[in-house]
Amino acid sequence: MKTKTKIFAILTMFILVSGAGCKKFLEVDPKSTMGSDQLLSSEVGFQQALTGLYSQMASRDLYGDNLTMGFSSLIAQNYSASLSSVFSFPTTVALNYKGADAAPLVAAIWTKAYNTIAGANNILAKIDDKKDKFTAHHYGLIKGETLGVRAYLHFDLLRLFGANFATNPTKKAIPYRTELNALSKVPSTVAEVSAFILEDLKQAEMLMKGKDPILTEKSRRFRMNYYAIKALQAKVYLFRGDKVNAAAAANEVINSGIFTLIDAKKVSVAAAAKDRTFSTEQVFAIRVKDMRVWVETENAYFKTVSDNRKNLTRTLADFKTLYEVDATGGTDIRYANLIETDGLISFCSKYWQTWVGTVENDRLDQNVTLMRLSEMYYIMAETATTPDEGLVFLNQVRDKRVLPVIASGVTAQRLTDEITKEYQKDFYAEGQLFYYYKRKLSPRMLFSTKNLTEANYVVPVPDNELEFNPNYN
Repeated sequence: MKTKTKIFAILTMFILVSGAGCKKFLEVDPKSTMGSDQLLSSEVGFQQALTGLYSQMASRDLYGDNLTMGFSSLIAQNYSASLSSVFSFPTTVALNYKGADAAPLVAAIWTKAYNTIAGANNILAKIDDKKDKFTAHHYGLIKGETLGVRAYLHFDLLRLFGANFATNPTKKAIPYRTELNALSKVPSTVAEVSAFILEDLKQAEMLMKGKDPILTEKSRRFRMNYYAIKALQAKVYLFRGDKVNAAAAANEVINSGIFTLIDAKKVSVAAAAKDRTFSTEQVFAIRVKDMRVWVETENAYFKTVSDNRKNLTRTLADFKTLYEVDATGGTDIRYANLIETDGLISFCSKYWQTWVGTVENDRLDQNVTLMRLSEMYYIMAETATTPDEGLVFLNQVRDKRVLPVIASGVTAQRLTDEITKEYQKDFYAEGQLFYYYKRKLSPRMLFSTKNLTEANYVVPVPDNELEFNPNYN
């Protein structure tokens, strides 16, 4: 029965769009079905299939909720369970991954991620044989993006379900799936999975370099564009402890000139024009078209309602601690403009974005960040030869956040502490902070009194996968 369920789940990935022109395929939703062979017989069909992958990534099971503002932020202690006697995620916040509210979220992440990977593998299995169907650079772009999507999903699965690279690189982690089938596969080790990811990214880089139209097309930030490939390389190299290659990749993103640290004036304006997700910094983002349904209405994650069991917030005092308001953080644009009150409760308003424009590619709402420019600066700071060299990169972000720069002469530990603080501030409700804590094996998370070991950072593989795949022991 488990095998049949897996096969059915994989097949459902091929519910994809039809009838879109080459220039419009970014804007459509999957609404009709088509046989896989028929769909993947033309350039437009491959474009539509790739659009289907991004649609899957935008679902609540993945980056529309669980792997950004939801589960991944809950386990990073971004939200407090004490603000509601009927809080919906107590076992998740407690890092009890087998708990009643946590286990379904974990299972949903695993299933949806591998279903999306299956869709990517279907594209990759057929695209080379149809190379002559593509015009201009579209073959390289579509294949490169698809490899990037496969790598991105595997990396987040590795960071959730795998061990720490520095301490357990040879420990079994997750299967790296490159073929479309429903057969169980022996999980690869932490080191092997991260190496496979880098292989996919290297191939994607070669396919896309010099061909990606990201210089002129704003919508490319909603794709695994060339610089998203480089940004992910930087993150994976840092995960593996390879500071030289991490810095080289991060520096290429910074020096591209395409992305800029947000101008404070774009954040401190009227609500309709306020750039709450710092869109100029988005190297890779996902469009979540019905996000407001669950973040403001259905679940009221970031709004006050009479039943506040799903409010995702902390006290105003906690927000002041996070942004160091009583020290030098009172001017921080993230605190001054993104912490607001609804009713009597303070919320992060990062996902309150409104939009009153008319140009689809310029809209600021429906927008969830997956990789941002500031992280590239933090990687440069962490990989610098000396603390003072690292401080130069950190101060560039602090200056744009309207914070005083830190004077030179810091110790390595002071630099690490300041980088940690910026991760905590920048990635609030974005799902990235947990991975930082895990990579550092932090003994404590901000707002948690629990002493943590590596075991607390490893999310167990879901039971249904263990039943289906006996190869984890």
